[in-house]
Amino acid sequence: MKTVRLGSSGLVISAVVLGMMSYGDRAGGAHEWSVDISQAGPLVRRAWEAGTTTFDTANVYSLGSSEEITGTLLKEFAPREEVQIATKVHGRMRGGRNGGGLSRVAIMHEIDASLKRLGTDYVDLYQIHRFDPDTPIEETMEALHDVVKAGKARYIGASSMWAWQFARMQHTAQLHCWTTFVSMQDQYNLLDREEEREMHPFCAATGVGVLPWSPLARGKLARPWGAAGTGIREKADKVSQSLYRQDEDANKAIVEAVAAVAEERGVPMAQVALAWVAGRPAVTAPIVGATKGRHIDDAVAAVELELTQDEAGRLEAAYTPRYPAGF
Repeated sequence: MKTVRLGSSGLVISAVVLGMMSYGDRAGGAHEWSVDISQAGPLVRRAWEAGTTTFDTANVYSLGSSEEITGTLLKEFAPREEVQIATKVHGRMRGGRNGGGLSRVAIMHEIDASLKRLGTDYVDLYQIHRFDPDTPIEETMEALHDVVKAGKARYIGASSMWAWQFARMQHTAQLHCWTTFVSMQDQYNLLDREEEREMHPFCAATGVGVLPWSPLARGKLARPWGAAGTGIREKADKVSQSLYRQDEDANKAIVEAVAAVAEERGVPMAQVALAWVAGRPAVTAPIVGATKGRHIDDAVAAVELELTQDEAGRLEAAYTPRYPAGF
């Protein structure tokens, strides 16, 4: 698999990032569809052997057990210096007023807890999972800077928020000569392209890498329109159920366009939808979840699939504006 540079930073990552949210203890947290380490092991190994070196998790995924699985599996077959581990902070992990969010107290506590679960001295990318309106931006950015200077994280990144919020955080860090974000992890796919309006142009102009989550729109772009998902997640994931409900006529036309291009190319729909995301100018690497071996195979093949301008135009033609979701 080819490698890519994360924005204008010096960090080189794989062209596909394996999302680790699907792996964890079902009894912990809100991810009832997660699979345990015995099922996750062959999938993570398959991704590694296919050239994936970058793995993305978060402290709140299955209340920390995703981090534990990530650390345990990577130690089995991947030298630490050859992988890039990314995790996140923001969600509530414990009781009390400082059990979540982006206060200095929360960040300093959670980075140590994440490192312990991951079994490593540092993470390559430490990301804020969302914007925290209740904590001064200066406090958050200084705390993240101190995490980097302490050697506990190599780089910092952010995830879904309004572009003006992200710009304020970057500007605050620049004013104080603190560490700035090198990446933005946001929702982006053929059914939700709102980040093209402000966030992606800002990232492109300022050298910030983009790591899209849900590049397959929770699987809706990987199967014919109207075909129901067969997994537990389809029924249990409240976030999935709330996303991609705007303008169903346009969504249907987009999914049908993906199906048509896939049939012409003789490849699965997932490869076409992923290839479109991976080929967008602002995108560094899509984050792909996998609970079956073919999910990894499709992701690896997609980064080598180049769509023509005509094919991309057909995939994009039916899109209509919608209100951003997932913040």
